[in-house]
Amino acid sequence: MSHHGVGLRAVMRSVVFLTAGVLAVPLLTACGGDQDEESKPLAGQDIAPAGRARLADGGTLRWAVDSVPQTLNTFQADADATTTRVAQAVLPSMYRLDANGRAKRNADFLESAKVVDTEPKQVVLYKLHQQAVWSDGREIGAADFAAQWRALSGKDSAYWTARNAGYDRIEKVQRGANDLEVKVTFSRPYADWKSLFSPLYPKEVMGTPDSFNDGARRKLKVTAGAFNLKKVAKADGDVVLVRNPRWWGQPARLDKIVLHAVPRDKRTEALAAGQVDVAEIDPAEAERIVLASRGKPTPLQGPGARREQRHAATRYAAQQQSLSAFEVRKSLEPAYTQLALNGANGPLADERVRRAVARALDRKAIARLVLKPLGLPAVPVGSHLALSGQAAYADNSGALGGKDTHEAEALLADAGWVHGGPLGKPKKKEGEKVAGGEGKKADGQSASPKASSKAAPKASTKAGESSATSGEDDGTYVVGDDDKPYGEPVREDHQDPRDSQVGRAKTSVARVGEHPERGGVPGGAYAPKGTPAAAGAAIGALAKDGKPLTLRFVLPSGPGSATLRAVGERIARMLDLVGIRTAVTRVSDDSYFKDHIANGEYDLALYSWPASAFPATDARPIYAKPVPAADGSLNVEQNYTRVGTDQVDQLFDQAIATLDEGRSAKLVRKADARIWAAGGSIPLFQRPQLTAVRKNVANVGAFGFQTPHYEDMGFLKKRVTPGSEPSPRP
Repeated sequence: MSHHGVGLRAVMRSVVFLTAGVLAVPLLTACGGDQDEESKPLAGQDIAPAGRARLADGGTLRWAVDSVPQTLNTFQADADATTTRVAQAVLPSMYRLDANGRAKRNADFLESAKVVDTEPKQVVLYKLHQQAVWSDGREIGAADFAAQWRALSGKDSAYWTARNAGYDRIEKVQRGANDLEVKVTFSRPYADWKSLFSPLYPKEVMGTPDSFNDGARRKLKVTAGAFNLKKVAKADGDVVLVRNPRWWGQPARLDKIVLHAVPRDKRTEALAAGQVDVAEIDPAEAERIVLASRGKPTPLQGPGARREQRHAATRYAAQQQSLSAFEVRKSLEPAYTQLALNGANGPLADERVRRAVARALDRKAIARLVLKPLGLPAVPVGSHLALSGQAAYADNSGALGGKDTHEAEALLADAGWVHGGPLGKPKKKEGEKVAGGEGKKADGQSASPKASSKAAPKASTKAGESSATSGEDDGTYVVGDDDKPYGEPVREDHQDPRDSQVGRAKTSVARVGEHPERGGVPGGAYAPKGTPAAAGAAIGALAKDGKPLTLRFVLPSGPGSATLRAVGERIARMLDLVGIRTAVTRVSDDSYFKDHIANGEYDLALYSWPASAFPATDARPIYAKPVPAADGSLNVEQNYTRVGTDQVDQLFDQAIATLDEGRSAKLVRKADARIWAAGGSIPLFQRPQLTAVRKNVANVGAFGFQTPHYEDMGFLKKRVTPGSEPSPRP
């Protein structure tokens, strides 16, 4: 699946306790906030691991990517996933992620790194690998570290940087006892110091604003990785990486890696045509490849079919024959999809309504909808700030509570939303707020509907599906306002590629009568007055001050967004059961995020965030309390739900300043529990990752958390059959 979430270091992630009566929050000690038990990733890597001795020397690996990057500088606002992939292969990194999503020292560049002083200032001493050099032969050293710090410190506005988190806490960078030592002194304690200098750019890039802003957009004069950057050929859609002859580590098995831009809806054709060897794909494409690898016959149209139909069937069969050379490798991405609730204004400005929405959701059913047909663990995500396997992970969803329709209805009633209220133009009394206005916020203050964000990178619009070409607005429809309260069943696009039933349309929709928590007998239209509604039936619309409770639910309309739409439809049905109507609007993929999410033009939306090994740094912009600007707007950073509190900000501050890793993780968990309690966003599921890979390619596929080891990728030697064996790297 495409990783269209915000880059792991490009950005990352509100909540006084709700008080009194029906809003009381469970004690956080009971919801996992202080747990120390280590979790495990829900799914491991699927990369067909093979030892280097089994790999042929040489060859070109052609890898499908979304686009040729606009910049090769990962610290610029328009950096994307391909920018990151290039940087991983050609630039130094002091730390990279392991299979559990935790930062580990990169021994190819770093012999050691540790905090050597804490008083009066925190000092970190880096000892570099003795053979670590740039591609021009110059040693990697303190001058490169210092140039990167100055560029990213935020002190010089001439540098057009997307972020400076962490670098703004550095006081100075110095040469140590010798050329291989770098001493970094911090002005304030910084727990996430391991997040810095990964990647590390040469001083030739970071040394001046001009070289930073423009010099690294299309080329890198010097690099230092298992591969060098040979060229960026925008006209051909290619980024070409070649083996680095100066590389001091394990030599790359491949001669060349070509990152080739292929649109998501064209990847099956590109694979069949032999244009690429590796491509992240969608479930429907995965289904085709699995059927092809099993040798399933494709029936051709009979004599009565039109010539163009027979031609299309013949072409399809030929593609299937070519696709039999590939297999689907699957795991879970280090990213999760959430339901965002815009708390800036409207009914969701009242935390009781946000909590009611959350209590109406069956998150387990939503996870099953997306992941079970793929054969992946269908476990809801329990944290906003980490995923299972990471140090800061704990399931804090208990701070908000699970599915409980009775509780949802009680919350709505307490907020003034009742059944059978008069609809029409409300009579507004002096000083009275109309329903759908500013409402009640978690901190007791009203929020401005205006908002702005500074250089906000694009968050994902996907739940495992691809980015698609721009489509037309499919219009708005209100769930619950017709004679068929649940509409037509939604086809699930996520079939398990390895399931024998793959290829059959699988539907699993919430049906009328499926409501175990609500009692009653099957009533119907002519049931006596007072007869409880049939189990599972949608209850009547709720209203307040003459307005119905209807939330704007914005979803993307592109052909690659089927999963999000299926999830959105399921959520709409769940909300309908407690009387919350949803006005579902489908918009083009191109405008979904920039025109709706970032601008706050929605009540409900689905998008994704990546997991970070450094949540105290990376997650804060996503959950920080919005700050009013002089013009009356809100500076929301990446907090597109506009829900935040001083308490969560304080917990992030404490976690960032605590050098005790265990204590820092506990503070992050406490912050997460309070984020849950505010109900600004509801994590749903970890996104699936499906990668089509040529069967004779090893150490490539669905990487999960772990940073890829590009030097270990390669083609199996002739007469060597693919087989499972331990990964060549820890």
